[in-house]
Amino acid sequence: MKLAITDACIFIDVYNLELTAHFFKLGIEIHTSYDVFNELYPHQKDGLASYLSSGKLTLHNLNNDDRVVMYTENYPLSLSDNDKTVLHLAGKIGAMVLSSDKNVRTYARKKAIEYHGMLWIFDRLVDTGLLDAATAAVKLNSLISTNSIYRNNKELVREMNIRLKEWC
Repeated sequence: MKLAITDACIFIDVYNLELTAHFFKLGIEIHTSYDVFNELYPHQKDGLASYLSSGKLTLHNLNNDDRVVMYTENYPLSLSDNDKTVLHLAGKIGAMVLSSDKNVRTYARKKAIEYHGMLWIFDRLVDTGLLDAATAAVKLNSLISTNSIYRNNKELVREMNIRLKEWC
């Protein structure tokens, strides 16, 4: 099973799109840090509680040694401390990064860490039959309308339009 370290952006988007159950059926072992988990609102944490108790979501509590390594790494200033935990854990356990954050993805690429975002998740959901194309199109349109990051990025808009044409 493939390992993935997920940031708060992905959890928030998946939750808001009501795709949490689908996401955890992708056959990916999902991990994150307590730091990232604590970024979520209580209702979002509650939405992940059953995945924690069933072992489908693993939370990592970084110890002092981890934090020393993180703070000696030459991370760009654009990364938050929580972003750094995602990247540190990905390197430590050999996992890919799931993030919609451009800065996280750029640093992952620099460090040769596999990374993906929401469009990749949509593709996997459709490819595996967990989400039919019509529903995926509705959910993707919802993501576009509610999240300015997706609306205001020409490259993402182009990629989303390709999928919408294919799925409609």
